[in-house]
Amino acid sequence: MGRFLLKRILITVLTILVIITITFIMMHAIPGGPFTREKALPDAVLEALNKKYHLDDPLWKQYLDYLKGVISLDLGPSFQKTGMTVNDFIREGFPATMKIGLGAVIAIIVLGIPAGIFAALKVGKWQDNIIMLMVTLGVTIPSFVMATLIIYIFSAKLGWLPSNGLTSWKHMIGPVIALSGFSMSFVARMTRSSMLEVLQQDYIRTARAKGISENKVIFKHALKNALIPVITYLGPMIAALLTGSFVIEKIFAIPGIGKHFVESVGNRDYTVILGITIFYSLFLVVMVLIVDILYGIIDPRIKVED
Repeated sequence: MGRFLLKRILITVLTILVIITITFIMMHAIPGGPFTREKALPDAVLEALNKKYHLDDPLWKQYLDYLKGVISLDLGPSFQKTGMTVNDFIREGFPATMKIGLGAVIAIIVLGIPAGIFAALKVGKWQDNIIMLMVTLGVTIPSFVMATLIIYIFSAKLGWLPSNGLTSWKHMIGPVIALSGFSMSFVARMTRSSMLEVLQQDYIRTARAKGISENKVIFKHALKNALIPVITYLGPMIAALLTGSFVIEKIFAIPGIGKHFVESVGNRDYTVILGITIFYSLFLVVMVLIVDILYGIIDPRIKVED
């Protein structure tokens, strides 16, 4: 296990390095710069700004200086907002993003997985048909359409839910539903399919033939194997939800990481784009590592080896 973890950590570091390099090159390859305006700045002002932020240094030096900052957990200053750093943006926006992301994760696990299990146990019956109809709608309706419908129906027309901000539990309902809709439906479908496949296996028929109770067959023998492909999907999904949905945050005017990222792209704020990309990527590769470890816990037949 120790060697496995060391290998995965090294792969994680290499992955982050590749992401930093590619993003850095792409940012500098696009014409213009962070201080490009429709009305051009005077040459003296532009030269002073470039010198202040070391943008007049050779590209290789800028790259190495940025890597040094990342290693020391300093993601650099914002080029557009004076006195603000990328660390400030993450510290300021992540709590809001985490709130709706965590709410969506809980909804997906608590509702999506049981719905898939129930549908598999009632396959071909009306309960299965209703669940499959709902999850089919869930995977076909884009999250931004769902968010718009929630605001129009439950905020504008019925007045049941707030349409923007994140100051109370009611503010979380709309974003959580919109953010979790697709993933919840996908997890339910995946759980159902996996469960149906496992229930057809010989060892399940053998367990039933031995007189083992149906609940024990389902929850002790079948469920563990049925959840393996679901967990594969849950790792990256959780990382994506906890680091924010830029579109949902924008629609509901939530002051999360997504807001800062969208603004940084429009302003060509290199350090903010790079910093949030690195933050998201790190979260993602860590979740993938956790998924690999969970494989060995859920099914001992899957060895976590070198």
